Amino acid sequence: MKILFISSWFPNKLEPTNGNFVQRHAEAAALLHNVEILHTIGDFNQKEEFILDDKIINEIRTLIIYYKNSNNPALNFFRRMKAYKMGFAKIQKPDLVHASVLHNNMLFAVYLKKKYKIPFVITEHWTALQEQNLSKTSNNIKRIAKYIAENAGYILPVSYNLKDSLKQLGIETPMKVISNVVDTELFTIKAKTEQPEVKFLHVSSLIPRKRPKDIINAVHLLHQNGFQVSLEIGGDGDTESLINLVKDLQAENYIKVFDAISYAEVAGKMQNSDYFILFSENETQGCVILESYACGKPVISTKVGGAAEFIIDGLGIGIEKNNTDQLYSVLERICKQEYTFKNESEIRQFSVNSYSRESIARQFTEVYNEVIAKNKLS
Repeated sequence: MKILFISSWFPNKLEPTNGNFVQRHAEAAALLHNVEILHTIGDFNQKEEFILDDKIINEIRTLIIYYKNSNNPALNFFRRMKAYKMGFAKIQKPDLVHASVLHNNMLFAVYLKKKYKIPFVITEHWTALQEQNLSKTSNNIKRIAKYIAENAGYILPVSYNLKDSLKQLGIETPMKVISNVVDTELFTIKAKTEQPEVKFLHVSSLIPRKRPKDIINAVHLLHQNGFQVSLEIGGDGDTESLINLVKDLQAENYIKVFDAISYAEVAGKMQNSDYFILFSENETQGCVILESYACGKPVISTKVGGAAEFIIDGLGIGIEKNNTDQLYSVLERICKQEYTFKNESEIRQFSVNSYSRESIARQFTEVYNEVIAKNKLS
């Protein structure tokens, strides 16, 4: 089938990693279908009204249109929709649109359905639509999200937590949980360098709700208490404050902070670690958990949002959010080898069975076929 991916978030020259999970969904679908990607984003530094960037990325035609951004939200929305129309005119008419994120950007999917009778499905990732965040999310955002959802053929939340949350909005569109995808060819088991210490890893956007400083403090306390430990921690966020904290703790010898790295480099760090730590206050899914499993590595994670669904006996240890004492206690017990985990191959198989590109492509295809069949009957 001809599938057009559009998304509220997608990697671009302004935000190179934003929505990279959407890109991986598109690459999975491309294993079985003819996929093109269309994305638009505003640039405050742009003089031209529109700039088209048409490339082949990972064997998929990817058309990104940058529009001149302004401080006027209504004008920006108008330019965004115009940019989408410009891009759509340059691609082949799809059999189905696969949209991502119930943001007002995806009103374009509704437009395509009403004007050209092209059905669409929408994958949902947004923390703003999780039940625990709905009271803080504006009524306008919720109203638009519900309108888009009501026009979709299927909603595909990436976790059961998010599925339940969407139902709280009164959305009755058919839903099926289909996870973020794991590149199980990149994230795989490799023999790691032998080392005397227990080696922990954390990779994220390093925003406050990821609680990176608590992870640093816990590993520092382990070291202070005589355990042989090390930590690599980093990502595409605020590393400066983390570096300063490590210096203040005089922990540079065993805690290393790194900046944004490539997807392949993340896999390399996972392969050379012993355990992955995720101490988030909230997660819609927590794809890093599945990536760590694909490398055969157990995970210590807070049982929050969608992440709680993947903390399974023998694969990981769950802790309560914001409970720094419990975080330390679990890490100490790991150092004392008081937990029993499955072997690397068994841990990896959990990811491969349901979250590999091939598995996600098959799950998408089942939904695509159902939606297209229904559209032909209507």
